[in-house]
Amino acid sequence: MKKLKIAVIYGGVSGEHEVSLKSAAAVIAGLDKKRYDVLSVKVGKNGRAQNPRDVLACDVAFPLIHGTGGEDGSLQGVLELGNIPYVGSGVLGSAIGMDKVIQKQILERAGFPIARYEYFLATDWQRDAQSIVARIEKRIGYPCFVKPANLGSSVGISKAHHQKELRRGIVDALRYDRKIVVEKSVPEAREIECAVLGNDEPQASVLGEIVPSNEFYDYAAKYIDGASREIIPAELSKTVITKIRDMATRAFVTLNASGFSRVDFFVRRDTGDIYFNEINTIPGFTKYSMFPKLWAASGVPFAVLLDELIRLALERAEEKHNLTRTLDLPKKKK
Repeated sequence: MKKLKIAVIYGGVSGEHEVSLKSAAAVIAGLDKKRYDVLSVKVGKNGRAQNPRDVLACDVAFPLIHGTGGEDGSLQGVLELGNIPYVGSGVLGSAIGMDKVIQKQILERAGFPIARYEYFLATDWQRDAQSIVARIEKRIGYPCFVKPANLGSSVGISKAHHQKELRRGIVDALRYDRKIVVEKSVPEAREIECAVLGNDEPQASVLGEIVPSNEFYDYAAKYIDGASREIIPAELSKTVITKIRDMATRAFVTLNASGFSRVDFFVRRDTGDIYFNEINTIPGFTKYSMFPKLWAASGVPFAVLLDELIRLALERAEEKHNLTRTLDLPKKKK
């Protein structure tokens, strides 16, 4: 059987560049070399790709650029224009999944429980920072989380316990994005994650719980100190597990995701209330990453998981290929 050419695209211009390198290394090592010819396409921090022609020559592209320029629909748009099958969500699903505000607005309307939040643009902050702080203190209160709206891997995220920390956190987050979201901290929160795999009929993995080494699961706790703990499967009641797995697949479909995603939730220890946190449409594949660990715990080994992601990419590409692209206009009557 002819081997498929898989172009692994990684690196990129975002603050998640280093995480992307680690994800790509794991995927390149994990792809079955008997089934695939693996093409490495690294995008530098200047936005220039090494071996860009390998993308045009591939059978399937495997985007692993986390964040800006790779996870937000930009790269997916280029692949669509080139008619190249690719792993993961399309342009719309990627763009929605990247913007924490848009995904919250969509899921709120769909009835998902969302912790209270506020958002604003850099120009709003420059124009009247005091009124933004006052609004946040009135509607959100402390403690709260400050996040760049369009970034992942906990880059630029901080927890504010008072106004000084809030202002400092906003200034730091504005280094990474022009849109900022401030979220109310869920009391007694347990961080629960679910991996989702599929296209129109996605499946949910077992659940995992993150026990961060720091006050919350920041960049250091996630990638540097190695002291955070993961509990897989998460120790939750069957009722809560069923609800979260159902919410994860419904969020996946509602937000127009495809291929794979990791969907994160908060569960209150005292009440058991569940809150949607966010979706990640290109979850990490590092040795610390929950997505492959959750599927491994669900009985899907890493190599098999990669095979399935490639199959799903080809399945979706075939569906698009079979669509009618031309319109046969009726002939004028003589």
